[in-house]
Amino acid sequence: MDYLKGVTYMEGFFDEVVLDALLDLVKLLPFLFITYLIMELVEHKSQRQTADFVRRAGALGPLIGSAAGIIPQCGFSASASNLYSQRLISAGTLLAVFLSTSDEMIPIFISEAAPIGLLVKILLLKFGFGVVFGFIVDKLLRGFFRENVSVRIHDMCVEEHCECEKHGVLLSAVIHTVKISVFILIITLALNAALFFIGEDVFKNLIISRPVIGPLISAIVGLIPNCAASVIITELYLGGALSAGALMSGLLVGAGVGLLVLFRSNKEHIKENLKLVGTLYICGALVGVIFDLLKITF
Repeated sequence: MDYLKGVTYMEGFFDEVVLDALLDLVKLLPFLFITYLIMELVEHKSQRQTADFVRRAGALGPLIGSAAGIIPQCGFSASASNLYSQRLISAGTLLAVFLSTSDEMIPIFISEAAPIGLLVKILLLKFGFGVVFGFIVDKLLRGFFRENVSVRIHDMCVEEHCECEKHGVLLSAVIHTVKISVFILIITLALNAALFFIGEDVFKNLIISRPVIGPLISAIVGLIPNCAASVIITELYLGGALSAGALMSGLLVGAGVGLLVLFRSNKEHIKENLKLVGTLYICGALVGVIFDLLKITF
């Protein structure tokens, strides 16, 4: 009898954890590929022009940077970090780009068939907070960061994400789809396993879903310089394990590979980089906590 119970238990685990995760992934793959294909077409056609436009924005940098950040260009936060390290854009403009960058959020929302209205609302909020905090940094905290200086650079590389410039649009889309699919599969397996072993109700009441504390933790997760962070946060929210505040805090700080490029291209100024990361975290966490305290939902 114990053997039969064990077999039944393992069959239940396979069906509810492994098989469900694989089936979910198979359903997502076409949407992920099409989304990334569109993103690659946009990126290959406009990234250099977008970077140049932001560089020329001057005092309107945070506004232009935040607008450019919400465009689905997976490598633009990296380009902005390069521009900042050369002092071609301000700290506020870089922060605006980081806050508005959508990273992997758009493909996940689309592939999960989330309401388009919800996606648009989040993008607009990210844009708005990027503009506000960007101007605050440039106008009120100017002395906290180095001033812009006139720098001449030649042939600066603005493509830093996944070496996509070496591949064609189609291959780049395939590479992105495969990478994100692996992340999604791992995360889905982990979430399914948590639901299977500890129960859905217990899982959804974990510390990450609690008011105030949730956004603070989510913002830490969002700082992970990898697309996995936004995947985790988006999947948890869509699964009901995150509040709107925790979702916003995590997505606002999710600058993707931009942070990695910042520490590489601006490596002579580590303290300044840490100030930027700290400011980014405070902005995202503050928004998330306010959302939770005011009980704002989507």
